[in-house]
Amino acid sequence: MPSARSATAAPRRQPRTPPPKPHRVVRRAPKLRVRWDRAGRVGLLVVLTVVVGLYVQHTLSYLQTRSQAGSQEALVDSLARQNANLAREQQSLNDPATIVRDARALGMVRPNERPYAVVSGLPGH
Repeated sequence: MPSARSATAAPRRQPRTPPPKPHRVVRRAPKLRVRWDRAGRVGLLVVLTVVVGLYVQHTLSYLQTRSQAGSQEALVDSLARQNANLAREQQSLNDPATIVRDARALGMVRPNERPYAVVSGLPGH
């Protein structure tokens, strides 16, 4: 079938498209992107360091307190032994036989007793 165009009509021209421009790649400065995985790891590491620091501080405090309690306990034991020794000594000093023995060692005599002088260190004895 013949074309419906008239013979006198000018031939249709295709609209002229400009030739495609070469695609130009623009190089931009690399964007600084936040690496959230790395930031998360660093944050967790900081939190872990703080928690460990707190535990270390409390552990050192506990060990110091325990050491101090041990030395205080040793001091209490020593004072308890000393107290027991002093109580025994007080009991023995309150004994009448001990009182008489110590008085005689000091040269004391009972009433109505005759004191004798002992001379020691003479030549020939």
